[in-house]
Amino acid sequence: MAKWGQGDPRWIVEEREDGTNVNNWHWTERDATSWSKGKFQELLVGIVVENDTGRGEISELKQVEGEASCSSRKGKLIFFYEWYIKLGWKEFTTGMILPAKAMATQELTVKRKPSENTLQVQASSPVALGVRIPTVALHMMELFDTTVEQLYSIFTVKDLVQKFSKSTAVLEAEKGGKFQMFDGNITGEYLELLTNKKIVMKWRCKNWPEEHYATVALNFVPTLGQTELQLDCKGVPVCKEENMKFCWQKQHFEEIKGLLQLTPLNG
Repeated sequence: MAKWGQGDPRWIVEEREDGTNVNNWHWTERDATSWSKGKFQELLVGIVVENDTGRGEISELKQVEGEASCSSRKGKLIFFYEWYIKLGWKEFTTGMILPAKAMATQELTVKRKPSENTLQVQASSPVALGVRIPTVALHMMELFDTTVEQLYSIFTVKDLVQKFSKSTAVLEAEKGGKFQMFDGNITGEYLELLTNKKIVMKWRCKNWPEEHYATVALNFVPTLGQTELQLDCKGVPVCKEENMKFCWQKQHFEEIKGLLQLTPLNG
């Protein structure tokens, strides 16, 4: 032990009758468990995370197990902690309601026991459940150097669809008829067909949320020596908006123009 007046000036705990640990030079330790639990409640509950698909909020601390302590030695603070934390959360989503395939005819009735954090789930029918997703509407327009009749046939004749898409296709070009394009990556159903004037479809990409369809309307407008195609689409998932634009501009419009240049069709 250093002598009084020598070495580190903080060493002032020479033989004191009261045994005081001056400036916490010797090891001290305090339990911080209760304080920490209070801070977890204060800092975590109410935290909100948001993105394009919805909003999640931490609603409660379901379980907090562990301990924490604060120690001091030679004026330095040392922290020890070990925690297991289980959080409860709630989610809010926006946009359309999509039917959940497995639960399309069931309604969930949720009951909570007063003394437990567990849920009892009972099913009754019939009501459709689903998941909400945000959607957007698109409007696109393109001019084609062909007649209305020719352009309409490209969207309704299987052989022509396969030529511009460079892939297999299945078409039933009538109201209620199904279609598959681009090797099944695009599927849907014809809702309305007005020959050489309008086509309305239920339309979806394979990588969209399950059972979700957009509504696509194609209007064929004759102009001087050309045909104006007006596309109106509702119900496109927000996260797929750019993919949808690319699909129609690059994989439909430009490929159809290439087909018309290579193999002029008879009107």
